Amino acid sequence: MKVAVFSTKSYDRTFLEAANVGGQHDLVFFEPRLNLETSVLTAGFPAVCAFVNDSLDAKTLRAIAQNGVRLLALRSAGFNHVDLAAARDLDLTLVRVPAYSPYAVAEHAVAMILSLNRKIHRAYNRIREGNFALDGLLGFDLHGKTVGIVGTGRIGAITAKILHGFGCRLLGYDVSQNPDCEALGMEYVSLQELFAASDIVSLHCPLIPETYHLIGAGAIEQMKPGIMLINTSRGQLINTKAVTKGLKSGKIGYLGLDVYEQETDLFFEDLSNQVIQDDVFQRLLTFPNVLITGHQAFFTEEALKNIAESTIANITDFEQGRTCPNQIYLDKLKK
Repeated sequence: MKVAVFSTKSYDRTFLEAANVGGQHDLVFFEPRLNLETSVLTAGFPAVCAFVNDSLDAKTLRAIAQNGVRLLALRSAGFNHVDLAAARDLDLTLVRVPAYSPYAVAEHAVAMILSLNRKIHRAYNRIREGNFALDGLLGFDLHGKTVGIVGTGRIGAITAKILHGFGCRLLGYDVSQNPDCEALGMEYVSLQELFAASDIVSLHCPLIPETYHLIGAGAIEQMKPGIMLINTSRGQLINTKAVTKGLKSGKIGYLGLDVYEQETDLFFEDLSNQVIQDDVFQRLLTFPNVLITGHQAFFTEEALKNIAESTIANITDFEQGRTCPNQIYLDKLKK
Protein backbone atom coordinates (compact mmCIF):
# COMPACT_ATOMS: atom_id res chain seq x y z
CA MET A 1 0.00 0.00 0.00
CA LYS A 2 1.19 3.51 -0.81
CA VAL A 3 1.42 5.52 2.41
CA ALA A 4 2.10 9.24 2.90
CA VAL A 5 4.01 9.58 6.19
CA PHE A 6 3.91 13.08 7.67
CA SER A 7 5.90 14.87 10.40
CA THR A 8 8.86 12.60 9.81
CA LYS A 9 12.35 13.01 11.20
CA SER A 10 15.38 10.86 10.45
CA TYR A 11 14.58 8.53 13.35
CA ASP A 12 11.02 7.94 12.07
CA ARG A 13 12.38 6.90 8.69
CA THR A 14 14.96 4.60 10.25
CA PHE A 15 12.50 2.66 12.40
CA LEU A 16 9.61 2.59 9.91
CA GLU A 17 11.84 1.35 7.09
CA ALA A 18 13.24 -1.35 9.38
CA ALA A 19 9.71 -2.46 10.29
CA ASN A 20 8.56 -2.41 6.66
CA VAL A 21 10.10 -5.82 5.99
CA GLY A 22 10.68 -6.51 2.33
CA GLY A 23 9.27 -3.13 1.38
CA GLN A 24 5.74 -4.48 1.61
CA HIS A 25 4.40 -0.93 1.69
CA ASP A 26 5.48 2.06 -0.38
CA LEU A 27 6.31 4.59 2.33
CA VAL A 28 6.75 8.16 1.12
CA PHE A 29 8.10 10.45 3.83
CA PHE A 30 7.14 14.10 4.20
CA GLU A 31 8.84 16.30 6.79
CA PRO A 32 6.02 18.91 7.01
CA ARG A 33 3.09 18.43 9.32
CA LEU A 34 -0.20 17.39 7.84
CA ASN A 35 -2.74 20.21 7.76
CA LEU A 36 -5.10 21.77 5.26
CA GLU A 37 -2.24 23.49 3.44
CA THR A 38 -0.15 20.34 3.07
CA SER A 39 -3.11 18.03 2.40
CA VAL A 40 -2.43 18.43 -1.34
CA LEU A 41 0.52 16.08 -0.83
CA THR A 42 -1.84 13.19 -0.08
CA ALA A 43 -3.15 13.00 -3.66
CA GLY A 44 -2.81 9.44 -4.92
CA PHE A 45 -2.28 7.92 -1.48
CA PRO A 46 -4.91 5.52 -0.06
CA ALA A 47 -3.27 5.79 3.38
CA VAL A 48 -1.84 8.56 5.53
CA CYS A 49 0.39 8.08 8.58
CA ALA A 50 0.24 10.98 11.04
CA PHE A 51 1.77 12.02 14.36
CA VAL A 52 0.53 13.88 17.45
CA ASN A 53 0.99 17.43 16.19
CA ASP A 54 -0.54 16.94 12.77
CA SER A 55 -3.75 18.94 12.37
CA LEU A 56 -6.47 16.42 11.64
CA ASP A 57 -9.46 18.74 11.82
CA ALA A 58 -12.60 18.46 9.72
CA LYS A 59 -11.28 20.59 6.84
CA THR A 60 -8.06 18.62 6.57
CA LEU A 61 -9.88 15.28 6.76
CA ARG A 62 -12.31 16.34 4.02
CA ALA A 63 -9.40 17.38 1.83
CA ILE A 64 -7.48 14.11 2.21
CA ALA A 65 -10.65 12.06 1.73
CA GLN A 66 -11.29 13.89 -1.53
CA ASN A 67 -7.73 12.95 -2.53
CA GLY A 68 -8.57 9.29 -2.09
CA VAL A 69 -7.29 8.60 1.43
CA ARG A 70 -9.19 5.77 3.13
CA LEU A 71 -6.88 4.90 6.05
CA LEU A 72 -5.55 7.22 8.75
CA ALA A 73 -2.79 5.45 10.68
CA LEU A 74 -1.68 7.30 13.81
CA ARG A 75 1.82 6.84 15.21
CA SER A 76 0.48 7.62 18.68
CA ALA A 77 -1.81 6.31 21.36
CA GLY A 78 -3.80 9.52 21.78
CA PHE A 79 -6.23 10.70 19.12
CA ASN A 80 -7.54 13.94 20.61
CA HIS A 81 -6.08 15.80 17.60
CA VAL A 82 -8.48 13.99 15.24
CA ASP A 83 -12.00 15.23 14.50
CA LEU A 84 -13.61 11.84 15.08
CA ALA A 85 -17.07 12.87 13.92
CA ALA A 86 -15.67 14.13 10.62
CA ALA A 87 -13.61 10.96 10.18
CA ARG A 88 -16.73 8.88 10.73
CA ASP A 89 -18.83 10.91 8.30
CA LEU A 90 -16.08 10.61 5.67
CA ASP A 91 -15.91 6.83 6.20
CA LEU A 92 -12.22 6.95 7.09
CA THR A 93 -10.67 4.03 8.94
CA LEU A 94 -8.67 5.15 11.97
CA VAL A 95 -5.97 3.03 13.64
CA ARG A 96 -3.47 3.89 16.34
CA VAL A 97 -0.64 2.54 18.50
CA PRO A 98 -2.28 2.11 21.93
CA ALA A 99 0.79 0.91 23.83
CA TYR A 100 4.34 1.45 22.61
CA SER A 101 6.35 1.69 25.84
CA PRO A 102 4.64 2.69 29.07
CA TYR A 103 8.04 2.26 30.74
CA ALA A 104 9.51 5.06 28.63
CA VAL A 105 6.95 7.63 29.75
CA ALA A 106 6.83 6.47 33.37
CA GLU A 107 10.62 6.54 33.69
CA HIS A 108 10.75 10.02 32.17
CA ALA A 109 8.15 11.26 34.68
CA VAL A 110 10.26 9.94 37.56
CA ALA A 111 13.39 11.43 35.99
CA MET A 112 11.69 14.83 36.01
CA ILE A 113 10.74 14.37 39.68
CA LEU A 114 14.34 13.56 40.61
CA SER A 115 15.81 16.34 38.48
CA LEU A 116 13.50 19.00 39.88
CA ASN A 117 13.95 17.83 43.46
CA ARG A 118 17.75 17.63 43.40
CA LYS A 119 18.12 20.57 40.96
CA ILE A 120 20.18 18.42 38.58
CA HIS A 121 19.60 20.75 35.63
CA ARG A 122 20.81 23.76 37.63
CA ALA A 123 23.77 21.90 39.15
CA TYR A 124 24.91 20.79 35.69
CA ASN A 125 25.08 24.35 34.43
CA ARG A 126 26.79 25.60 37.60
CA ILE A 127 29.58 23.04 37.44
CA ARG A 128 30.30 23.87 33.81
CA GLU A 129 30.79 27.48 34.91
CA GLY A 130 33.11 26.49 37.76
CA ASN A 131 30.51 27.21 40.47
CA PHE A 132 30.61 24.45 43.08
CA ALA A 133 28.46 26.19 45.70
CA LEU A 134 25.50 24.24 47.06
CA ASP A 135 23.29 27.22 47.89
CA GLY A 136 19.93 26.90 46.17
CA LEU A 137 20.32 23.20 45.43
CA LEU A 138 18.66 21.82 48.57
CA GLY A 139 16.35 18.89 47.88
CA PHE A 140 14.26 16.48 49.94
CA ASP A 141 14.07 12.72 50.49
CA LEU A 142 11.47 11.09 48.25
CA HIS A 143 11.15 8.36 50.87
CA GLY A 144 8.00 8.94 52.87
CA LYS A 145 6.56 11.60 50.56
CA THR A 146 2.99 11.33 49.26
CA VAL A 147 2.61 11.08 45.50
CA GLY A 148 -0.78 11.50 43.83
CA ILE A 149 -1.12 9.75 40.49
CA VAL A 150 -4.01 10.93 38.33
CA GLY A 151 -4.73 8.17 35.86
CA THR A 152 -3.65 4.67 36.85
CA GLY A 153 -3.58 2.86 33.53
CA ARG A 154 -0.41 1.17 32.32
CA ILE A 155 1.81 4.26 32.48
CA GLY A 156 0.40 5.47 35.79
CA ALA A 157 0.75 1.98 37.28
CA ILE A 158 4.42 1.69 36.25
CA THR A 159 5.10 5.17 37.63
CA ALA A 160 3.49 4.06 40.90
CA LYS A 161 5.65 0.92 40.99
CA ILE A 162 8.85 2.92 40.53
CA LEU A 163 7.88 5.43 43.21
CA HIS A 164 6.86 2.62 45.54
CA GLY A 165 10.48 1.49 45.30
CA PHE A 166 11.52 4.89 46.67
CA GLY A 167 9.26 4.34 49.67
CA CYS A 168 6.59 6.85 48.67
CA ARG A 169 3.02 6.79 49.91
CA LEU A 170 0.75 6.42 46.88
CA LEU A 171 -2.62 8.05 46.26
CA GLY A 172 -4.56 7.41 43.07
CA TYR A 173 -7.49 8.80 41.15
CA ASP A 174 -9.17 7.13 38.19
CA VAL A 175 -12.62 6.14 36.98
CA SER A 176 -11.68 2.53 37.74
CA GLN A 177 -9.23 1.11 40.25
CA ASN A 178 -6.17 -0.82 39.06
CA PRO A 179 -5.53 -4.00 41.12
CA ASP A 180 -1.80 -3.72 40.38
CA CYS A 181 -1.75 -0.31 42.02
CA GLU A 182 -3.80 -1.48 44.96
CA ALA A 183 -1.29 -4.31 45.46
CA LEU A 184 1.37 -1.63 45.96
CA GLY A 185 -0.69 -0.11 48.75
CA MET A 186 -2.14 2.73 46.66
CA GLU A 187 -5.17 4.37 48.22
CA TYR A 188 -7.81 5.59 45.78
CA VAL A 189 -9.29 8.93 46.78
CA SER A 190 -11.22 11.82 45.26
CA LEU A 191 -9.34 14.43 43.24
CA GLN A 192 -9.86 16.96 46.02
CA GLU A 193 -8.34 14.60 48.61
CA LEU A 194 -5.46 13.76 46.28
CA PHE A 195 -4.60 17.41 45.67
CA ALA A 196 -4.82 18.28 49.35
CA ALA A 197 -2.63 15.43 50.60
CA SER A 198 0.02 15.04 47.88
CA ASP A 199 3.55 16.42 47.92
CA ILE A 200 3.86 15.46 44.24
CA VAL A 201 1.11 15.13 41.62
CA SER A 202 1.84 13.28 38.37
CA LEU A 203 -0.67 13.30 35.49
CA HIS A 204 -1.17 10.15 33.41
CA CYS A 205 -4.69 10.52 32.04
CA PRO A 206 -5.99 10.99 28.48
CA LEU A 207 -7.23 14.30 27.15
CA ILE A 208 -11.02 14.13 26.94
CA PRO A 209 -13.60 16.86 27.56
CA GLU A 210 -13.76 15.92 31.24
CA THR A 211 -9.99 16.31 31.73
CA TYR A 212 -9.44 19.49 29.72
CA HIS A 213 -7.72 22.00 32.07
CA LEU A 214 -8.02 19.51 34.89
CA ILE A 215 -5.35 21.55 36.62
CA GLY A 216 -6.68 25.10 36.84
CA ALA A 217 -7.02 27.78 39.48
CA GLY A 218 -9.50 25.74 41.53
CA ALA A 219 -7.35 22.62 41.59
CA ILE A 220 -4.22 24.59 42.46
CA GLU A 221 -6.02 26.25 45.36
CA GLN A 222 -6.69 22.79 46.84
CA MET A 223 -3.02 21.75 46.68
CA LYS A 224 -0.36 21.88 49.36
CA PRO A 225 1.93 24.92 49.29
CA GLY A 226 5.10 24.03 47.35
CA ILE A 227 3.48 21.17 45.44
CA MET A 228 5.47 19.46 42.66
CA LEU A 229 3.40 19.05 39.48
CA ILE A 230 4.47 16.69 36.67
CA ASN A 231 2.76 16.32 33.29
CA THR A 232 3.97 13.76 30.75
CA SER A 233 0.50 13.11 29.34
CA ARG A 234 -1.24 15.84 27.32
CA GLY A 235 -0.56 19.57 27.48
CA GLN A 236 -4.18 20.67 27.67
CA LEU A 237 -4.66 18.88 30.97
CA ILE A 238 -3.07 22.00 32.45
CA ASN A 239 -4.23 25.61 32.26
CA THR A 240 -0.81 27.14 31.74
CA LYS A 241 -1.79 30.66 32.76
CA ALA A 242 -3.24 29.39 36.04
CA VAL A 243 -0.10 27.35 36.69
CA THR A 244 2.07 30.40 35.98
CA LYS A 245 0.14 32.31 38.64
CA GLY A 246 0.68 29.37 41.00
CA LEU A 247 4.41 29.52 40.36
CA LYS A 248 4.51 33.26 41.00
CA SER A 249 2.63 32.90 44.28
CA GLY A 250 4.78 30.00 45.43
CA LYS A 251 1.81 27.61 45.67
CA ILE A 252 3.49 25.50 43.00
CA GLY A 253 7.04 24.82 44.10
CA TYR A 254 8.14 22.67 41.16
CA LEU A 255 6.79 22.17 37.65
CA GLY A 256 7.88 19.47 35.20
CA LEU A 257 6.35 19.50 31.71
CA ASP A 258 7.05 17.18 28.83
CA VAL A 259 3.93 18.48 27.09
CA TYR A 260 2.50 21.96 26.65
CA GLU A 261 -0.98 23.02 25.62
CA GLN A 262 0.27 25.19 22.73
CA GLU A 263 3.13 22.89 21.74
CA THR A 264 2.08 22.38 18.12
CA ASP A 265 4.10 25.31 16.82
CA LEU A 266 7.10 24.56 19.05
CA PHE A 267 7.90 20.95 19.77
CA PHE A 268 9.82 18.60 17.44
CA GLU A 269 11.42 21.56 15.63
CA ASP A 270 14.75 23.39 15.96
CA LEU A 271 13.81 26.99 16.75
CA SER A 272 17.16 27.96 18.25
CA ASN A 273 17.73 30.67 15.65
CA GLN A 274 14.26 32.16 15.96
CA VAL A 275 12.45 34.37 18.44
CA ILE A 276 9.72 32.28 20.08
CA GLN A 277 6.49 34.24 19.86
CA ASP A 278 4.64 32.36 22.61
CA ASP A 279 4.84 34.75 25.58
CA VAL A 280 3.25 32.26 28.00
CA PHE A 281 5.86 29.63 27.18
CA GLN A 282 8.64 32.20 27.41
CA ARG A 283 7.42 33.22 30.86
CA LEU A 284 7.63 29.59 32.02
CA LEU A 285 11.27 29.47 31.01
CA THR A 286 12.12 32.29 33.41
CA PHE A 287 11.30 30.23 36.53
CA PRO A 288 14.25 28.39 38.11
CA ASN A 289 11.91 25.69 39.45
CA VAL A 290 10.47 24.74 36.04
CA LEU A 291 11.84 21.90 33.91
CA ILE A 292 10.52 21.49 30.36
CA THR A 293 11.33 18.79 27.82
CA GLY A 294 9.92 18.79 24.29
CA HIS A 295 7.50 15.82 24.22
CA GLN A 296 10.48 13.56 24.78
CA ALA A 297 9.07 11.07 27.27
CA PHE A 298 8.17 8.46 24.64
CA PHE A 299 11.55 8.74 22.91
CA THR A 300 13.37 5.47 23.52
CA GLU A 301 14.65 2.84 21.09
CA GLU A 302 12.12 0.34 22.38
CA ALA A 303 9.21 2.75 21.97
CA LEU A 304 10.16 3.81 18.44
CA LYS A 305 10.58 0.16 17.42
CA ASN A 306 7.16 -0.73 18.84
CA ILE A 307 5.51 2.31 17.23
CA ALA A 308 6.95 1.45 13.83
CA GLU A 309 6.11 -2.25 14.00
CA SER A 310 2.56 -1.63 15.23
CA THR A 311 2.00 1.04 12.56
CA ILE A 312 3.14 -1.26 9.74
CA ALA A 313 1.02 -4.11 11.15
CA ASN A 314 -2.03 -1.81 11.31
CA ILE A 315 -1.56 -0.79 7.67
CA THR A 316 -1.12 -4.42 6.62
CA ASP A 317 -4.31 -5.46 8.44
CA PHE A 318 -6.24 -2.77 6.60
CA GLU A 319 -4.75 -3.63 3.21
CA GLN A 320 -5.54 -7.32 3.61
CA GLY A 321 -9.03 -6.76 4.96
CA ARG A 322 -8.29 -8.24 8.38
CA THR A 323 -9.75 -7.03 11.65
CA CYS A 324 -7.23 -4.66 13.21
CA PRO A 325 -7.02 -4.83 17.01
CA ASN A 326 -5.91 -1.19 17.10
CA GLN A 327 -8.80 0.25 15.11
CA ILE A 328 -10.94 3.02 16.62
CA TYR A 329 -14.52 2.19 15.72
CA LEU A 330 -15.98 5.52 14.68
CA ASP A 331 -19.43 4.09 13.92
CA LYS A 332 -19.97 3.74 17.67
CA LEU A 333 -19.81 7.49 18.13
CA LYS A 334 -23.06 9.26 18.79
CA LYS A 335 -24.45 11.08 15.76
